[in-house]
Parts: sequence; C-alpha cells; structure tokens
Amino acid sequence: MADTPNTIPARLAHLADQRSDSTLLRPDKDDDPMKIVDRMWSLMGLLYKPHPWHGVSIGKHAPETVTAYIEIVPTDTVKYEVDKRTGYLKVDRPNKFSSVYPANYGFLPQSYAGKRVAALCKEATGLDVDGDHDPLDIFVISEKSIGHGNIIVDAVPIGGIRMIDDGEADDKIIAVLKGDAVYGHWTDVEEMPSSVTDAIVHFLSTYKQAPGVSETKVTIAEVYGREEAHKVILASVHDYDEKYANLRDLLTQTIFQAVLSSGATLSDDESI
Repeated sequence: MADTPNTIPARLAHLADQRSDSTLLRPDKDDDPMKIVDRMWSLMGLLYKPHPWHGVSIGKHAPETVTAYIEIVPTDTVKYEVDKRTGYLKVDRPNKFSSVYPANYGFLPQSYAGKRVAALCKEATGLDVDGDHDPLDIFVISEKSIGHGNIIVDAVPIGGIRMIDDGEADDKIIAVLKGDAVYGHWTDVEEMPSSVTDAIVHFLSTYKQAPGVSETKVTIAEVYGREEAHKVILASVHDYDEKYANLRDLLTQTIFQAVLSSGATLSDDESI
C-alpha cells in the first residue's frame, strides 16, 4: 500500500483523488494552503446551506444593487425572523393586531447596525443612540406577489427610513425588486407616490402599538433618499466587517485543524 502523504497540500490532494468530481479541491503543485482553503470554501456551498446572515454575500455591486434575504411577505399572518444561531427561519410571534406588512421585508446579509450606523443617525438627529446590533432591515417593493419568505432577491435601494426604536438606530432601507416591470424604474424615494411611503411609515409607527395605547418607543426621525441609503448600507457593511472580522479566520483554522487531525502536517515552508 502506498504511503499516505502527510503535508497539508498533499493530504488534501490525496483526499480529493478519492473523488472523481473533486477537481476544484485538487491543488496545483505550487498551491499554498490558503488557496486550497479558498477552493474548499467554494465547495462548501454545494453541500451545506449557508447561514442567510453570515454565509450569503450582500452582493458585489452593493450599495447600488444588493442581495436581500426576505423573511416576511405581506400575506403572512405571523412574524418570522431568522434564528441567529441556526440560520433557520422561525416564528417570532403571531401578528397581535391588524397590521399587515406593506412590502416584502427582510435584511441585508453581512450587514450590522453598529457604531457607524449609529453615528449616521446621531449626525442626522442629534440624538445619542446605539446601533440595534442586528443586520440592516430592508423593505423590497414588487409588483408581483411573492408567495413566501426564506428567499433571496436582488434589490435596488432607493431610500430609507431613519427609525429609532427604544434608543437604538433601526434604519429600514427601501428598495425595489431589480427588474420589476412596474416599480423597477424608481431610482429614489422622491419618485414614489407619497401614499407608498406613508403606508410604510404608518406601519412602522403602529405595528408594535396595542389598540387604545398612545405611547410608543418607536420614533420615525426622517425619510431619506438613495444617497443616504447608500451611506447607511456601507456603514453597516463596515460595522459587520469589524464585528465579525475573525469569523472566516476561525472557520479556516478549524478546517486546518481537521486536516491536521487526519494525519497531515505542515511542511517547512508552510504556515497557517
């Protein structure tokens, strides 16, 4: 029996050779370990469903065009949200009152409302707020009804709503479905009928409010246009990168440890 190779690139090549369809994993002669890991990342999506917050890209053309993960559609009678630990869509709560979501609703993958998003809110309002420590929320307007959530769509941001919820910046990006036959030509919220904007603002102002109760912890500070929406999106991407900068590194380290535990070792000119 031939000896099993014991360096990381050779070990991975040996494992890949056991499968006829593993050419993406099979390293070239001069490949370094990180290139091999990149190949492994490209293959993982074929085997495992990515976490919609961390495993899906916001899109290479962001903020002009973004990938949005839709959790809730207007016909839903319960509030769904992604479970942050598992990535599965879960029931948060049944809708308590008669509020209906005015558009498809979800969030931007690999975004995070941290200090940069909070700073934009503070600059605009003068209020000392925090980010809400969640991904950036988004409404996606479409002509055709989308039957259910738990999908990703390409969307074009045209503005947003600066909302403050219990002292935290909770911006809502407004976007149109890319290529939409009716609404796809809108490029800024100023081009939307005021009734559409008013419906979203009214929903956000009242959907947590019980009938007969006038107090609310939600403040709608302003509706802003595309340029400010782009700033908020980019700020949320930078906040995400800072918050989760080590996520990929930790997973890569885990991959190396798994390979090492299978009997591979680093050669003299390799490093993790």
